Amino acid sequence: MQFCDIANGPGIRVSLWMQGCPFHCPGCQNPETWNFEGGQEVDLINVIVAIIQELSKSYYSGLSILGGEPLAPQNRADVATIIEVIKEVYPDIKIWLWTGYTIEELRNMQDLHIDYILNTLNVIVDGPYIEAERDLSLPHAGSRNQRVIHLTE
Repeated sequence: MQFCDIANGPGIRVSLWMQGCPFHCPGCQNPETWNFEGGQEVDLINVIVAIIQELSKSYYSGLSILGGEPLAPQNRADVATIIEVIKEVYPDIKIWLWTGYTIEELRNMQDLHIDYILNTLNVIVDGPYIEAERDLSLPHAGSRNQRVIHLTE
């Protein structure tokens, strides 16, 4: 978790990185998050409480959820819970999520957690990072195949 993040989404954000990724994109900026057994074990309730407390500060514009892969099967339930509680406490907070899946793949998964997440998120940045498509001029994406999709705005 990172507070006062200005690199991952618009404005000042709380950013949460999920551990584990099935994609292993060459050139990934976070290869240390690939291993589902890696990272630091944390209590979900403590994470949610820390996010809630931090977002109470008026200078935050939102929550960013990144990875690893937040929408890997191993992470979906926790991500859905985090989003649900944060939206209950801060209904107007803008939540962004980065995923290697495309929106089309996600919509075809027939997964209740994914359905809830897609219906609640404000913005999703979809698609795997493709090193040959790298473009550092893109706002909020690393390669030209990735899309910034506004879901609720």
